[in-house]
Amino acid sequence: MPPPTTIKVALAERSYPIVIGSELLGRAFDWSPYFGDSLGDSTCLVVTNTTVAPLWLDGLKTTLRDRRAASIALPDGEAHKSLATAATVIDKLADLHAGRDATVIALGGGVVGDIAGFAAACYMRGVGFIQVPTTLLAQVDSSVGGKTGVNHPQGKNLIGAFHQPKVVLIDTATLQTLPEREFCAGLAEVIKHAAIADIGFFGWLESNMAGLRKRDPGLLAHAIRRSCEIKASVVAADEREQGRRALLNFGHTFAHAIENSLGYGEWLHGEAVAAGMVMAARLSDIGGDAVERLSVLIDSAGLPIEPPRIGAGKLRAAMDLDKKAQAGKLRFVLLHELGRAFVTGDYDASRLAEVLTRAA
Repeated sequence: MPPPTTIKVALAERSYPIVIGSELLGRAFDWSPYFGDSLGDSTCLVVTNTTVAPLWLDGLKTTLRDRRAASIALPDGEAHKSLATAATVIDKLADLHAGRDATVIALGGGVVGDIAGFAAACYMRGVGFIQVPTTLLAQVDSSVGGKTGVNHPQGKNLIGAFHQPKVVLIDTATLQTLPEREFCAGLAEVIKHAAIADIGFFGWLESNMAGLRKRDPGLLAHAIRRSCEIKASVVAADEREQGRRALLNFGHTFAHAIENSLGYGEWLHGEAVAAGMVMAARLSDIGGDAVERLSVLIDSAGLPIEPPRIGAGKLRAAMDLDKKAQAGKLRFVLLHELGRAFVTGDYDASRLAEVLTRAA
C-alpha cells in the first residue's frame, strides 16, 4: 500500500493537513496532534448518517484506538441539512457534558460535514473539528476550507460559520461503496476546479474521464490530490471569501437557485453545479467552442448540462438571495477562458435572460 499523500492548507495558526490515502480507516493513525487534550480523555463525538454508519463507523473507531468516542447517526440527505438537525448534534454534546476540549468528527459526505462543523462552531463558541469525508464531492471540495452551515427555506447555506478543521483524512477506498449517482455528482466539483484554475488538469480530465468513471484508484488519487491542491491554494489566499475564494463558486449561483427552486434533495448538489457551470459558461464571453468543450466533459461525467424546467422567473427570484450579491446586485463567477475565472457584477443582463429561458 503506497504511503498517504499530505497537502497543507496554510492558514497561519489555523493551518492543517489534508491526508489522502487508500484504506486508511481501520489502520493505525496518530490522531493525538488534532485533539484538544493530551491525555486522551476529552469528549469525542463522531457525527455520521444512517447510510455511512454501517459501512465505515467501525473502521473509524478502530483508528481512534483507546479514545472513547460517542456517535450520532443523522438521517441521510440534503433535506435534513437544517437548524433542527444541527440542534440534535449540539444536544448530544450537551448530554455528554462535553467541554471546550471536545472534538467533533464528521464521517460522511458534504451534508454531514456541514452540519457537524456548524454544530462544532456553535457549541461553547467553538470546539475542535475533524473531517473524514466519504463521498467524492466532500473529498475534493466541501471538507476543505472551513465553510460550515445549514439551509434555510429561503436559500441554501444561509446560516453558517467559518470553522476550520484540525485535519482532513481522505480514505479513497470509501468511494468504492458510493452509489453511481453520488459518485458522478462529485465529479462536478473536480471539473469545476479544472475549469477555474488549470487548463492542463482540464485536458487530463478529458483524457481520463472514462477511467475515473470506472473508479480507477490511481486516477482517482490524482484527481482528488489536484483538486485539493487547487482548493487549498485558493483558501490560503482568501480564507473568508473576501475576494479570490469566490472563484470556487463557479456555477454555484445558478446551482443554489436550482436546488432551492426544486426543493433540496431533488437534484444532488453536484448535479445542480454541473448544469450551473454550463449556464455560467454561456453567460461568459468565451465563445461557443469553449462552452461546448465544457458541456461535453460534463456530459461524459454522467451529469446534466441543462437546467430543469422550473421557469426563468422562479430561478431569478431564488438567485436574489445568493450570498455573493453585493448592494442588491448579483455577482457571478465567469470565465475569461477555460482554466481562468473571475468574479464580476458586470454582466450582460440580456444574455442572463437568455440563459435563464432555457429553464422555462
